[in-house]
Amino acid sequence: MTESAPRIRIGYGLEPKKVHSFIQPSLVNLCNERGIDLVPIDINKPLIQQGPFDCVTHKLYSEDWKNQLEEFSKANPNTVIIDPPHAIERLQNRISMLEVVNELKITRASEELGTPSQTFIFNSESLSDQSILQGLNFPVIAKPLVADGSAISHKMYIVFSRDGLKGLNPPFVLQEFVNHGAVIFKVYVAGEHVQCVKRRSLPDIPDASLGSSGGLLSFSQVSNLACQDGDDDSYKLIIEEAKMPPTSFVDEVANALQQVLGLRLFNFDMIRDSRDASRYLVIDINYFPGYAKLPDFEIVLTDFFREVVCQKESETQAWATKESQE
Repeated sequence: MTESAPRIRIGYGLEPKKVHSFIQPSLVNLCNERGIDLVPIDINKPLIQQGPFDCVTHKLYSEDWKNQLEEFSKANPNTVIIDPPHAIERLQNRISMLEVVNELKITRASEELGTPSQTFIFNSESLSDQSILQGLNFPVIAKPLVADGSAISHKMYIVFSRDGLKGLNPPFVLQEFVNHGAVIFKVYVAGEHVQCVKRRSLPDIPDASLGSSGGLLSFSQVSNLACQDGDDDSYKLIIEEAKMPPTSFVDEVANALQQVLGLRLFNFDMIRDSRDASRYLVIDINYFPGYAKLPDFEIVLTDFFREVVCQKESETQAWATKESQE
């Protein structure tokens, strides 16, 4: 009688809200069918006392959790940790987050990749410094410096003039707003899987309105802002007609980001400059995003979990073979 393959145990350490959105019955059922058990990690108990796990995936940010992960990893070196806390930390700061884009070496000559101009406002006194806004054109988007997935980190504003900055409390990042046809490209990465989808974004601001004295406008999330004067059907048409970026370009950017960031679960938001159809700008990068919004996300994540565990097993076996031959 053939012995069945051992089941793969994936421990997940997530806040209740993330558990609700990510651990869908459809994902649990498909994982179960393919020999994968999704096991909740009790965040009220020491991680070292739990397991065994073939892989631990998480989205917790406390220092205590980071220390527990380090302790667990040392005691269980064959367990894959997705992803390393030190790599995730880079995405929690909206300045360092986008600096990585400038480190990428994109070989395609037909597309240009960059980021919008931005600056950091540390305190109220900084706003009186004329040089700090030099080279930054209004309107701008004001974002909290910290990007940790909390409600506060999503509290953003579009600011139309310098006067509008008076209504904001530093610290925050100012990112130049670039007209992009009201469409944002969200690129999801899960290991080797890359998928780009189109979503509704901020409407373009007519040139006649740029630099106006209109103050600021509040919104909860840039990609989900509902234009008060907008028509849902017209926005649907805009999104449907928007041309997707070349797949080879998206894949190259995603793979390059994965190498530089050292992360396997993330997505990035990219826009196409309305003034230059070959110019793309990365405006945000998020760790462990809402994969459940993707079509067939269950297949994507199930394949991903199996791939990372199998890859680790192959590396361990190769290392053991090399050791035995020396």
